[in-house]
Amino acid sequence: MAGPIYPWRKGNTFELLVDGESFFPRMLQAMDGARSSIDLELYLISSGQASRQVLDSLVAAVARGVRVRCLLDGFGSLQLSTTDRQYLLQAGVELRFYNPLYWLAGRGNLHRDHRKLLVVDQTLAFVGGAGLTDDFYRPDQRQSLWHELMLEVRGLVVHDWAELFERQWQVSGRRLRLAPPKWHRVRVPAPPAPDASGYARVSYADAREHTEVVQALLAAVSRSRTRIWLATPYFLPGWRVRRALKRAARRGVDVRLLLCGQITDNAPVRYAGQRFYPGLLKAGVRLYEYQPRFLHLKMVLVDEWVSLGSCNFDHWTLHWNLEANQQVVDPSLNAAVRDCFQRDFAQSREWSLGAWKALGWGHRLKIRLWSWVNRLAVLWFGIRR
Repeated sequence: MAGPIYPWRKGNTFELLVDGESFFPRMLQAMDGARSSIDLELYLISSGQASRQVLDSLVAAVARGVRVRCLLDGFGSLQLSTTDRQYLLQAGVELRFYNPLYWLAGRGNLHRDHRKLLVVDQTLAFVGGAGLTDDFYRPDQRQSLWHELMLEVRGLVVHDWAELFERQWQVSGRRLRLAPPKWHRVRVPAPPAPDASGYARVSYADAREHTEVVQALLAAVSRSRTRIWLATPYFLPGWRVRRALKRAARRGVDVRLLLCGQITDNAPVRYAGQRFYPGLLKAGVRLYEYQPRFLHLKMVLVDEWVSLGSCNFDHWTLHWNLEANQQVVDPSLNAAVRDCFQRDFAQSREWSLGAWKALGWGHRLKIRLWSWVNRLAVLWFGIRR
């Protein structure tokens, strides 16, 4: 379902919330204070301590007369127990699932809703990359197992987030009918002047038919002057993204990639992505692998422009997934994002060409193996890179 291109909205405020111990209490507080509506769209949710707190808050909201709607992915919600599902339904929570799994659907089962969005009373939104599992937050832990962030947003742009949720809510709950992919070249709106404040727009991908989110990234990278810092846990970018990053580095832009290290939930993807390291390093791109925990955040800083949300900017997810990012031009948020990156760079291992050349044969074999598997998957599924 291809949708509209959302415009820039002014007069918004933002707060960057880093890690579950920061954003989960704020999200719970917002839900506990809801007066009219709560709309929650999630990919990953499983029964546990974190989800129990949220489910209790949603049920309490329904008892106060609040309309509560939960749009969950049919695959990402498999670990949500039948007991918890019935708990929500019996309390009056409206529950729908995006593309429920069906054994005859074949490749159709690969279409997933990867968005992470909470809209409260259509005046407050939380956008980012967090799921509702104990990996992101446990009350008895000082620090979450996964490094992630959410952005708290207030202002006119929240109405666009509410509309995006509403559009997807209306078409969810039934199996998808596969159609040939439609690759539109979307005209990306120009951002406001660099000294603007409080500007934001919704950017998203709509299951192969609308890929504006990556077009916006490419447009920002092509205009970059001083800095491109990009964080992603799954580094399998298409050739257009790789080419744009290399070109920016060659013209003197500070290009840095923040990627996950050995602590990851998908080692094959990490190895497959490492095949791009030599070419990027030779072009002047700096590569960092985060060491303390699994890095799950998806965030981009290009000069004054920020984009963060669910999108990993890799060819696989842009082919199959619903994604959504918040784009922002705001000096205060820019500074907060820059500080977050700098803290993470300080806790990362930076790669060099020397380190790459010194890799052992065992590591190189894994890179070759999983690169080959990735190429076969791209060819088999007809993924445009």
